[in-house]
Amino acid sequence: MQNYVQERDGSYYIAGTRISLDSIVHAFQGGESPEGILRSFPMAGPLVRIYGAITFYLENKEKVEEYLRAQEQRWDALRRERPKSDDPLTNRLREAKEQASLRRP
Repeated sequence: MQNYVQERDGSYYIAGTRISLDSIVHAFQGGESPEGILRSFPMAGPLVRIYGAITFYLENKEKVEEYLRAQEQRWDALRRERPKSDDPLTNRLREAKEQASLRRP
């Protein structure tokens, strides 16, 4: 059986990519279809890899949810340590992350 998710340096990634499992799971939790996720993250493809990542999440839900909580705590700590940037890209990424967290159940 092929692995669709890899653990590297304490984080989870879609196998063979630099796309975090977090991105796929957050999109899935937000109601995005696997096909929609692939459109948002084409480098995560092919589609079977998206389905594999979602299956990994569903089969390891408790472990992945714990990992996501830890990641959120790390992001919160970084936000507190670093002053807000005036960089437009950074601000757009921050806003997108905040919107994604609002859509999660």
